[in-house]
Amino acid sequence: MTQTMIGVIGGSGLYEIEGLRDAQWQRVETPWGAPSDAIRTGTLDGVPIAFLPRHGRGHVHSPTTVPYRANIDALKRLGVTEVVSLSACGSFREEMAPGDFVIVDQFIDRTFQRDKSFFGTGCVAHVSVAHPTCPRLGAACRDAAEAEGITVHDGGTYLVMEGPQFSSVAESKLYREVWGCDVIGMTNMPEAKLAREAELCYASVAMITDYDSWHPDHGAVDINDIIRTLTGNADKGRGLVRRLPDLLGPDRTPCPHGCDRALAFAILTAPDKRDPGVVAKLEAVAGRVLGA
Repeated sequence: MTQTMIGVIGGSGLYEIEGLRDAQWQRVETPWGAPSDAIRTGTLDGVPIAFLPRHGRGHVHSPTTVPYRANIDALKRLGVTEVVSLSACGSFREEMAPGDFVIVDQFIDRTFQRDKSFFGTGCVAHVSVAHPTCPRLGAACRDAAEAEGITVHDGGTYLVMEGPQFSSVAESKLYREVWGCDVIGMTNMPEAKLAREAELCYASVAMITDYDSWHPDHGAVDINDIIRTLTGNADKGRGLVRRLPDLLGPDRTPCPHGCDRALAFAILTAPDKRDPGVVAKLEAVAGRVLGA
């Protein structure tokens, strides 16, 4: 049994939560460079928590330039055991309306300009992401959303596009009608893959702001409506996070889905062939199995 520590990755407004005690900003150094920003740590109902603004305060990182490896490494170094990702998304489903939340359980990764693994030449590993999110943590997020009175959809496929431009109508229809996706965004990959490599439980909460360009009324959406939805979603997101410590509790038992043991059989490079420099960089994320 270990201590629960919740890591929240999302918009910069999420860390302003009533009841956060001993709050401070911490800068964390990683071998993968600097994270998106300093990390705000504290305790919430007796449970340690860490908030990381994904794009940095002031939104300085585009979805492509977010330092995903540094972010996940930094959270792992701080002792985070659960990563809850909150992100704004477009909807491909009429019934998944702006203001609703979706507990994502699958991804289609269409990004192509990002470093997607901690491993590579000198230490090769293959981690399964067949089920890229943690059902236990996702269920806690669903329960927190329901307790807040948020309309929440349990399960959905998130199409992760490179961006920064939004999709064309043809792309939007492809993702919706042919591929069967439910929401679209730009940030949860490689975040989810890296969290799995770091043996962290990961849950994705998609906060819907609009219908994507497939929708016949898309062009009629006023930017002021979107801003109001974003603001409302941030308020709802804070409420969701506020309920997680009570739902997860301070004591953490091994993940029943094996997220915290994802590297058990993943590393293929023989011990005597591993590059010491690469192994040193993996100290935080893979030290449990590499003996670092």
